[in-house]
Formats: sequence, C-alpha cells, structure tokens
Amino acid sequence: MYDIVLADDHVLVRQGIKRIIEENGQMKVVGEAGDGLQLLEILKETSPHMVILDISMPRLRGLEAAERIKRNYPRIKVLILSMHRSKEYLRQALASGVDGYMLKEDADLALYSAIEAIRAGKPFVSPLLDE
Repeated sequence: MYDIVLADDHVLVRQGIKRIIEENGQMKVVGEAGDGLQLLEILKETSPHMVILDISMPRLRGLEAAERIKRNYPRIKVLILSMHRSKEYLRQALASGVDGYMLKEDADLALYSAIEAIRAGKPFVSPLLDE
C-alpha cells in the first residue's frame, strides 16, 4: 500500500482527492491537514510515502511546508496540487524541492499519472502548464 497525506484548507477538495486516490486500491490516505502547521504535526506521527499539498494554505503556506518536508523528511515525495497556473509559482515550487506540480483542474484525469511518475523517481509537471 502506498501511503499519502493530503493538505488543503478546503475539506471538499481533500474529500475529492481522497476519493480519487483510494479508488485505485493500491493507495491510501493516512492523514489530512487543513494547513501547513497541521501537516507538519501529522508527519511527526506518520511516515507516508508522499504528501499532496496546496500552495495557498493558512498558518504555513504550502511552499514553506514543502521546503521543511524536503529538509526534515527527504524520502517523502511532495506533489503540489494547485489552482495557480503561473510559471512563477511553478519555478518557486521546483526551487523548494518538490517532486511534482499539478493543477487542480486536471487532477481527476492526471492524478494517477503524477503519483506513478513521482513514485518512479521522475518529476511531474501538469501538462496544462504547457498550454
């Protein structure tokens, strides 16, 4: 089983992502956080393979949380799931050490592809950012 922690300040978004992930049968959501600080607390108590997080969260933004995760838990893969199409956000995310950047608008179609690419050690960037 591939364990994932979700972090997004919108409960409905987390529920939708969780449903998509767990339909696969080979992945499981083992924790959910509504902000970056809560995410870091969850990581003290669980050892997921991957964290999927939003950029825009209260208390600790996603990019800062990603930097801390990569520094303190380097084996955990990090996938940003964001509404931001800006190449600047993408540059900042990649500079923070994330393993992938995906737009929320294509999560229903490409989430499995993103997770599988990152599991295989390949970076993933949402195809919609090339448009």
